[in-house]
Amino acid sequence: MTTRAAGLPAWSLFAALIAAAGLPIYIHAPKFYVDSYGVSLAALGVTLALLRLFDVVQDPVLGWLAETGRKSRALWVAIATAIMALSMLGLFAVAPPIAPLLWFALTLTGLFSAFSFLTICFYAEGVAKAATLGPQGHIRLAGWREGGSLLGVCLAAVAPVALAGLTSSPFALFAVLFTALAIVATLAMRGNWGMGAPLPTTNPLALFRPALSDPLARRLLLIALLNASPVAVTSTLFLFFVESRLAAPGLEGPLLLLFFLSAAASTPVWSRLAQRHGAKRTLLAAMSLAIAAFLWTATLSTGDTVAFAIICAASGAALGADLTLLPAIFARRLAQIGQGGEAAAFGLWSFVSKLSLALAAATILPALDRAGFTPGATNTESALFTLTLIYAALPCVLKLMAITLLARTPVPDPIEGTTP
Repeated sequence: MTTRAAGLPAWSLFAALIAAAGLPIYIHAPKFYVDSYGVSLAALGVTLALLRLFDVVQDPVLGWLAETGRKSRALWVAIATAIMALSMLGLFAVAPPIAPLLWFALTLTGLFSAFSFLTICFYAEGVAKAATLGPQGHIRLAGWREGGSLLGVCLAAVAPVALAGLTSSPFALFAVLFTALAIVATLAMRGNWGMGAPLPTTNPLALFRPALSDPLARRLLLIALLNASPVAVTSTLFLFFVESRLAAPGLEGPLLLLFFLSAAASTPVWSRLAQRHGAKRTLLAAMSLAIAAFLWTATLSTGDTVAFAIICAASGAALGADLTLLPAIFARRLAQIGQGGEAAAFGLWSFVSKLSLALAAATILPALDRAGFTPGATNTESALFTLTLIYAALPCVLKLMAITLLARTPVPDPIEGTTP
């Protein structure tokens, strides 16, 4: 490892911290509050829907805050990390001092707001960091960053189950260990913030202008929206598909873990392939792999769990390329534009990524309901066919649209090449 690359493990560790915080937002917290405090699923569903809407809307604002506070970004990051850790402790380790549903909403708001702010700062800072890494700097950084992120997801997914054998309060211990990780990761990343020059403007809207005024950056934002949509669809319906179409309740956790482990293991492979063959060509190959996995999924029926496990591994590997290469291409373009505003740009990037989740939840769940699908019940073949069609065929269409748009986009290839 060269001297300039010596700081990359710290980036991987901080990525793991952020990812470990993101998973409880969507998976652990709702079940914990149902089991521990008897909060109804309906109430949690409405609360999460409102919080997710707020989360989507606030990202451009957080991007603006991250950009305007660039000179003091290390301090802002430390504060946000502290808020995230305290929110995690409040969520899982403190008995609600007020109504559990209200406490759930308050702590989760602090958690995902800090999570979003740190994500935006982290990816924006990567633009300046990559410039210090020499040739293929964006790809090299992305490999370390996304590898750490996916490992953080995996650890957060299994930690409560693993800790259950050590304590009667596994989620509280998880929150304590997360706080310790937050302290270590923050110390490891000290000195890595605020490396680039701030955008010389006081106009909030002007911070977004470098990305929005560039045709290629706008095209990449659209590709990000289309490319995230298939994952949003499958994430929303994954539990339903395993339980009802495959008739394999209880296997959701192992299959999800396999998916994320495959994504984590694939990131260094995609990074090396991109350095050798170009980011665009490598990403197109990975997106084609995802389509093959979706097409195979459409043929599955009751009991096809082994085949679906192979599909989870393949689609997880394809996701590893999405998470590694597409943000690196976008970051490289921002560096080529050279007008600053990286944090604001990644606020937009985060916005379009989360928008796909919101659109998926708002459209496909009502469509399943109209088709007569009932979770956890015996469903008709017609309802199961609709579930399979939405889960497998719709992502194919969306991914094909993303592939077509990317193939027609003049991305520098290799990624460190000159501006087209």
